[in-house]
Amino acid sequence: MIDPVQALLEAGLLPATPFPPTSRYHGVATGRLAGPDGRTLVYLRRRFVPPVERFVDLTTHTVKQGDRLDVLAARYLGDPEQFWRVADANAATNPVGLTAEPGRTLRVPVPQP
Repeated sequence: MIDPVQALLEAGLLPATPFPPTSRYHGVATGRLAGPDGRTLVYLRRRFVPPVERFVDLTTHTVKQGDRLDVLAARYLGDPEQFWRVADANAATNPVGLTAEPGRTLRVPVPQP
């Protein structure tokens, strides 16, 4: 059975990265790999997080018990799905850990295009 989305990607009729501009994956290239059954598999290549020096702070936030990144992103950036911007600005390899310790100060960056 042919995957219709895969066929459209391979034909170049869908953008290679179908992620909206607000997505952390927007602009990340795709790769192709031949599967064991001969089908071509399209995958997302690695995303490199920009160095923290690149970010400009909108504000800082002192973590309180019960804080969550999505709630902080909604409050400061207007969109809970932008939590990854806070994670990137704080060089987090484990975003959940950013709000695990009350009293920690987080950088909240100005959204970049």
